[in-house]
Amino acid sequence: MRVIDFECSPPSSAVEQWAPPPLPEAPRGSGLTWAGQKPQVVPGYGMANYERIFGARRDGSSEGSPLDMTFEEFCADMEAAGVVKAFMSSPNPVTVNAVRTRPDLFMGLVRVSPFDGMLAVREFERIVREDGLHGLMVNPMDERIPASDRRYYPLYTKAAELGLPVRLYSTMTYATDRPYDLGHPRHLDQICSDFPETPFIAGLAGWPWINEMVALLRRHPNLYCDTAAHHPRYFAVKGSGWDMFMQFGNTLVQDKILAAMSPATLGERYAPMVQAYLDLPLKDAVKEKWLYGNAARLFGLD
Repeated sequence: MRVIDFECSPPSSAVEQWAPPPLPEAPRGSGLTWAGQKPQVVPGYGMANYERIFGARRDGSSEGSPLDMTFEEFCADMEAAGVVKAFMSSPNPVTVNAVRTRPDLFMGLVRVSPFDGMLAVREFERIVREDGLHGLMVNPMDERIPASDRRYYPLYTKAAELGLPVRLYSTMTYATDRPYDLGHPRHLDQICSDFPETPFIAGLAGWPWINEMVALLRRHPNLYCDTAAHHPRYFAVKGSGWDMFMQFGNTLVQDKILAAMSPATLGERYAPMVQAYLDLPLKDAVKEKWLYGNAARLFGLD
C-alpha cells in the first residue's frame, strides 16, 4: 500500500537546524513572520494547554519517538512504512529545507499571515515560484480570525490564480486564550462558494463538528478534509463522535478524505499508524483512496 501523509512534522533536530531564531518582541498581527510568543500569565494557559491535552499521548509506548530521530532516520521510518510523499506545513524555512533535501519524499505548503496584507501575498508567490512549494496553509487558530474573514481573501485569490490548493485549520481550538470555534467548518462554506475552482482542504477533519463537516463535503465539490491530529484507532469506536465520518467516508465522500499521520502530535511511528488505517472497517478500495489515491489525484502525482 502506497501512502501519502498529509501532515508530516519533522523531528526536533531538523527544526532546530532549519528554523530561524525567535524574535524577542513583535507587534500583534505579524503572524508567522515572527516566532516569538507572549509570556504566560498562568502556567498551562493559552497554547500551553495543548501539552495538557495531547502530552499524554506521547508516552513513549512507540519505540523510538519520531521527534527524537535524526532527519535521515525519520525519512527511513516513513519509507519503511510505505510513505511515498509527505506534506509539511512547518515554518517556511523548515518546510523549504525539507523539500530541498528530499524533493522525492516531501511536499510543502506555504504559511503566511493575512495580517501582512500584500506582503504576505507576494511572499506566498515568491516561495512557490522560487522554492517549488505546492499550496497554501492558513491557520485561524494562530491568527485568531476565522477562515472566512476578508483578510484572507487576497491569499485565496492568489492561490486561485496560481491554481494551488489551500489547507485550513478546521477543528476545535484547545488554546484557552482565544475562541474555541475559530476552526468551525461553517467558516468554510462561504469561501468554497466564492472560490469554486480552488480546492480547499479542511485540516483536522472538523472534529467535534463531524456532521457539519460531512454535510459541507457533500455540498461543495471543491472541499476535502484530512485526518491530522486524530488517531485512526478511535474513528470506529462507538460514541467517539466519528460515526457519520466513517459512514459517509466509506460511501458518498470517500473521494474527499486524505489520511494525515501527525507524528509530532501523536508521537507514533509510521508503521503502526499506517496499520491502524488499514485496520479500519472500510472497503479496501476506500482505504487506498484515503491513504494515497485522493491526495495523488488532488495534487496531480499520478
